[in-house]
Amino acid sequence: MPMRYLNAMAALLMMFFTLLILSFTGILEFPSASTSMEHSIDPEPKLSDSTSDPFSDVLVAYKKWDFEVGCARFRENHKDAILGNVSSGSLQEFGCGKLKMKHVKVLVKGWTWIPDNLENLYSCRCGMTCLWTKSSVLADSPDALLFETTTPPLQRRVGDPLRVYMELEAGRKRSGREDIFISYHAKDDVQTTYAGSLFHNNRNYHISPHKNNDVLVYWSSSRCLPHRDRLAKSLLDLIPHHSFGKCLNNVGGLDSALSMYPECVAEHNAEAKWYDHLHCAMSHYKFVLAIENTAVESYVTEKLFYALDSGSVPIFFGASNVQDFVPPHSVIDGSKFGSMQELAAYVKRLGDDPVAYSEYHAWRRCGLMGNYGKTRAVSLDTLPCRLCEEISRRGGKNAGV
Repeated sequence: MPMRYLNAMAALLMMFFTLLILSFTGILEFPSASTSMEHSIDPEPKLSDSTSDPFSDVLVAYKKWDFEVGCARFRENHKDAILGNVSSGSLQEFGCGKLKMKHVKVLVKGWTWIPDNLENLYSCRCGMTCLWTKSSVLADSPDALLFETTTPPLQRRVGDPLRVYMELEAGRKRSGREDIFISYHAKDDVQTTYAGSLFHNNRNYHISPHKNNDVLVYWSSSRCLPHRDRLAKSLLDLIPHHSFGKCLNNVGGLDSALSMYPECVAEHNAEAKWYDHLHCAMSHYKFVLAIENTAVESYVTEKLFYALDSGSVPIFFGASNVQDFVPPHSVIDGSKFGSMQELAAYVKRLGDDPVAYSEYHAWRRCGLMGNYGKTRAVSLDTLPCRLCEEISRRGGKNAGV
């Protein structure tokens, strides 16, 4: 064997044993497969420890996220949430089975906060139609009567319309006189969520592509509940914010948003209302604080969905199962942090990290809805058809007592 070959082999063996000794002693370390990346996409991502990178243009931030993360990695890392938590029981499943009627008429009784533009003749799935109306002329022989602010009749006989009662407040209290109960929980006869378009009609839906850098959080509340104000103040005192409602207002008035953001005026010739500019004003902020009046299972109201619709990231305090109702990695659950200081620090760092911040918008940009599609499917928008289907399954006026 040539001497040159033997020398080469000896050198390679010496290098191998040297590296082996160094690795065992810890002098030389190799990165493990579990080492977190700079912009991890775990449920609560580890933010970069490098110098902050303040940004205001979200479209530029999105491009950075596309380059560093992208939809394929997001899909892989959040695959369980994207598939939807079907076993949670937080959202009703519904089908077309056992329908007894092809057409159902619902007469809405008394005053109700339900928007008038819900009144319509609907062509529903399952091949049936549904009339939802407040007019006893259009529905002089209704199959069901809907009550919301008034109590249904004490008794019902066969041949009388079914009694439907709706209660969407946190207490979710039945009247005790209804045949069908509508509320926000999946255990109720017909579930309806606060997601959907009918909770915010006649708004200015301009969405700003630029976010405030110096003021991070939007908050608006005009029902000043002491416990909610205390919670809000404990966080807002730690973060630059604008509060536009009656509670903790720091912008100089209820309509200040219109002077701060003239593009948010809904109609220039109409008298301004506080809710006209809601979505538009929110869209200028990276975060929107959403605090429910009461923390009750499955009670997730428009406060959170407004923030999602405006292109901001909600900071949410409320139902413990909120993740069952929202897109994957779209909401900051304030209850998951050890203190307000910890939450505030996270929000500030997130607001200066364009890639980590953009991750909270990946669901929308990548078209990955998770359970959110189901949340919208059982919203007030679809309530007429789903209620009519339930009435049809029971046989309407021919239902037993």
